[in-house]
Amino acid sequence: MTARQDSGILRVPSRAINPCISEVTLVKSIRLLIVDDQPRARQSLKALLATWPQAQEIREAANGKQAIALVEEFQPDVVLMDVRMPEMDGLEAARLIKVAQPRVKIIMLSMYTEYAADAMAVEADAFFSKGAPPEQLLDTLTEVASHLKKDSDSAAACG
Repeated sequence: MTARQDSGILRVPSRAINPCISEVTLVKSIRLLIVDDQPRARQSLKALLATWPQAQEIREAANGKQAIALVEEFQPDVVLMDVRMPEMDGLEAARLIKVAQPRVKIIMLSMYTEYAADAMAVEADAFFSKGAPPEQLLDTLTEVASHLKKDSDSAAACG
């Protein structure tokens, strides 16, 4: 059994995993939301994320309140959110998003690594230092995205 790719979707035979299913479809397209109060930071992140092969659509928000509204409307798979922002900071927004939409993966971003423990306390999926190389952010994003649970993964059952 071998994997095959059809227009951006990787199809993997899965009889060894579950004999009731002929193949598992792994969606390679990820919807991303960038949340940062600095327009230049959002633009830089968007330019970097546009190079990531799995990026399907990228939206932006300038604070935690906008992020919560966009998560409800846009239904992103992954949110990349700055910790410190006006109106509502990223930690509070992440906590509220995880309560309302636990399937959404959140990567907290900050120049200040001392926020890493706070990010984990609000159930963020990862913390990334803005001072680290961009390639490491893409690696972190790939790792977090690998844990996404698609509806199709749990829909199959033998009857």
